[in-house]
Amino acid sequence: MRTEYCGKISEQFDGQVITLYGWVHRRRDHGGVIFIDLRDREGIAQIVCNPEHQHTFAIAESIRNEFCIKVIGKVRPRPEGAANTKMISGMVEVVAHEIQVLNASVTPPFQLDDDNLSETTRLTHRVLDLRRPAMQKNLMMRYRVAMETRKFLDAHGFIDIETPTLTKSTPEGARDYLVPSRVNEGMFFALPQSPQLFKQLLMVAGFDRYYQITKCFRDEDLRADRQPEFTQIDCETTFLTEQEIRDLFENMLRTIFKNVLDVNLPDPIPVMQYAQAMRDYGSDKPDMRVKLKLTELTDIMANTDFKVFAQAAAMPGGRVAALRIPGGGALSRSDIDAYTQFVAIYGAKGLAYIKVNEAAKGKEGLQSPIVKNLSDEILSIVLERTGAKDGDLIFFGADKAKIVNDALGALRVRIGHDAFGKKHGLAQGSWEPLWVIDFPMFEFDEDSQRWVAAHHPFTSPKDGHEDLLDSDPGKCQAKAYDLVLNGWELGGGSIRIHREEVQSKVFRAMKIGPEEARTKFGFLLDALQYGAPPHGGIAFGLDRIVTMMTGAESIRDVIAFPKTQRAQCLLTQAPSEVDEKQLRELHIRLRNPVKIQAAAAS
Repeated sequence: MRTEYCGKISEQFDGQVITLYGWVHRRRDHGGVIFIDLRDREGIAQIVCNPEHQHTFAIAESIRNEFCIKVIGKVRPRPEGAANTKMISGMVEVVAHEIQVLNASVTPPFQLDDDNLSETTRLTHRVLDLRRPAMQKNLMMRYRVAMETRKFLDAHGFIDIETPTLTKSTPEGARDYLVPSRVNEGMFFALPQSPQLFKQLLMVAGFDRYYQITKCFRDEDLRADRQPEFTQIDCETTFLTEQEIRDLFENMLRTIFKNVLDVNLPDPIPVMQYAQAMRDYGSDKPDMRVKLKLTELTDIMANTDFKVFAQAAAMPGGRVAALRIPGGGALSRSDIDAYTQFVAIYGAKGLAYIKVNEAAKGKEGLQSPIVKNLSDEILSIVLERTGAKDGDLIFFGADKAKIVNDALGALRVRIGHDAFGKKHGLAQGSWEPLWVIDFPMFEFDEDSQRWVAAHHPFTSPKDGHEDLLDSDPGKCQAKAYDLVLNGWELGGGSIRIHREEVQSKVFRAMKIGPEEARTKFGFLLDALQYGAPPHGGIAFGLDRIVTMMTGAESIRDVIAFPKTQRAQCLLTQAPSEVDEKQLRELHIRLRNPVKIQAAAAS
C-alpha cells in the first residue's frame, strides 16, 4: 500500500522504506544517476535511481513523462545545497530500490509545466490539463471551500436536502434548458435555474433551515464568470429578519476565508443602499478597492448650451455624470482615445473630458474641446462638486442612465486597476466586501412593455411598500440583498413572500394574469395558503468564490470539466447530434438538420 502522498514525504520519514505511486513529471539523467520527479495530487517527490540497482536503473532509463509508476525506496536527506525549503518534500529524496511501470504514456500533446497554453488546447485535453499542479491546487481549494461551507451550515442547524433536477419551466428569468419527455408526448421538463421554489416549499413544509450545494442551469450568453451549468451554495431559513440573515451568512463567508486562506474579512461587512451604489459607482456590485466616485451633474446641465449634456439631462431617465481622475492630466490623447473606445463597448457614444491645468484661472486654466460650450457658472459647479484640483482630469458621461452607469462604472474600475491607476494608488486593499441592499422590486422591460422582477418575482417588498405594487411598481423596493466582493457578486438573496395575496399582487404588477399564474405557479400559491412561515435565504456562487480565492482569470479554471464561451465541451465534443431513432422516441423532428450539421462541423 502507498505509505504517503509524494508531496507529503518529509524529514519524519528519514531512514524509512516507503511506497509511492504517481506520474513521472520529469526525468533527468545526470551522468550515471537518474532523477525522477514523481507527482501526485499533493506535490512532487524526488526519486534517485543509482546504477547499483541494475534492474531498477534499466527501468528508469526507459521511463518517460506521464508514465504511471510505483516506487519502493528509502528516504534520505537531500545533499547540502540541493534542498528546496518551499516544498514539504524538498528536504528529502527517495533512493529507489524498485520501480514498477503501471502504465506507459504516449507523448503528451504539451508539457504540463508550460504556462503559455491556449485555452482551446487545455480544454480539448482537459484530463492532462487537470494533472497540472495549478489546476490540482484550484480543485483542491474548491473542495476545501465546499467542506468549510458544509461544516459551518451543519453547525448552525442547516440540513442538506436535494431538490429536483427535472422540473417545470417557469421562464421569468434567463432561458431554460428544456428536456423533452419521452413518456409524455409534446411535454418538456426544464433544468433548474435555481432551486428557488422548492426551497421555499421546504420552508412551508417545516424543515426550518435548508441548504444544498447544487448544479443550476441557464441558457444564456457566457462571460468569464458565467457557465451554462454552475454550482450554487443554496440556503433558506425561517423566522429570521433580513438583518439576521445577512449577519449569519457574512459570518459564514468570513469563516470560509479565514479557514481556507487565513484572510480576515471585515466584521461587520459594510452596507450600502442600491441607489447610492448606482449614484456613486455606476454599478450594483462596485469594486470598493477603487477609490474613484461618480459625481451627479444632471440637475445643472438641462439648460446648458452644450446639446449633448442638455439633451441627456432633459430626457426621461437620462443622466449626466462626471468621473474625476486624480493626476489624470498626465494622460495622453492616445490614452483618452483608448478609454473612449473602451466605453463604446457599453453603448457610450463618446467620452468628453476636461483637463484641469490651473483651476484658479477659470476657463483659461481648463483644457478641453467642450469648455467653450459650458458657462463659467457650470464649470465652477463641476469643479466644486468633483473636487478637482490642478493636474486632475474629469471624464463625462451623458445619455440614458443605464448607459452612463455602465460606461463610467466600468471605466472607473478599468482606470483604477490599469498601470496609471496602480502608479497613482487609485486602487487599494486586497479584499473589499460589501452588502448592497434596498434593490428596486422591478425593472421596466421596453420590449414587452411591462414590469419584470429585478431579482425574482418571489421577493418580498419592503415594509410599507406593498401598496405600491398596485399604484406605482417602479417605486417599490425589495427586501433583497447582494454580497459583493471586489466587483463580483458572490451571492444574492431576499426575504420571500409568504402570503398568497401579496404574491398574487406581484404577479398582477408584472401583468401575469390569474390563469397564467395558476398554470405556472399554482403549486406555490396553494402552499402559501397553508400557514407558510416568514422565510428568506441566499445563494452564493461557489465557482465565483473559488475563482476569486485562487486568483484565476475565469471560473473555467476552477471547474473540472467546463464549457467554452460557445457552451461546448471540447473534451467530449458535446453538444452533439443524436440519431433519428432517439429523436423519434422523443417526438422531435428537426426543422433544418442540414444547417445544424453544417454549424456543428464549423
